[in-house]
Amino acid sequence: MIPRGTLVVSCQAREDNPLHGAAHMAAMARAAEQGGAGGIRANGPDDVAAIRAVTKLPLIGLFKRDDDGFPVYITPDFACARAVAQAGADIVAVDATARPRRGEPIVELIARIRRELHVLVMADIATHAQGLAAESWGVDYVATTMSGYTEDKPPTDGPDLDLVASLTKACRVPVIAEGRFETPAQVAQAFDRGAHAVVVGTAITNPREITRRFAAAARA
Repeated sequence: MIPRGTLVVSCQAREDNPLHGAAHMAAMARAAEQGGAGGIRANGPDDVAAIRAVTKLPLIGLFKRDDDGFPVYITPDFACARAVAQAGADIVAVDATARPRRGEPIVELIARIRRELHVLVMADIATHAQGLAAESWGVDYVATTMSGYTEDKPPTDGPDLDLVASLTKACRVPVIAEGRFETPAQVAQAFDRGAHAVVVGTAITNPREITRRFAAAARA
């Protein structure tokens, strides 16, 4: 579904961001497609539906939900997966780390998504072992999304290219590089390390954070 060598643009904005809202994310997705993106990643059924209405690019859907006492917030249960699949996602991204979740066990969740929703599954993982486990559970893609964002390991300075390289050597399914990509050079490095596709978010789609970087330079 996602061709090799694809740049996927993550079109997401938190509630405190002026760009929050389905109409803004749909416009962002259109701009990303015009710029050469080959896929879109989006959060929540409203944004997914709005983006699906304006593009035919492969669409990765997830559903972020904060559950008190449970660290897993990316598509934690089947109801969340069903909502984004029904909204038009081609691929459902799930947190496939070993952390506690409010929902069915991850193995069962992956099986239900494939069996009942008939969409592909992307496993967002933090470590090499988690990537191999997710592959054994039947996912279609393994993504390094959670590397540096769990207690498993500290964040790297920039994207975790070593994890990308180790997974591409060990996994049969495509490995998607995601997390802390800030420059085109880093994207090229991920492809050199064997990534099937690379997801970039903030560095492309968050003007507030981009402006802060330039403003900091102006004040230096």
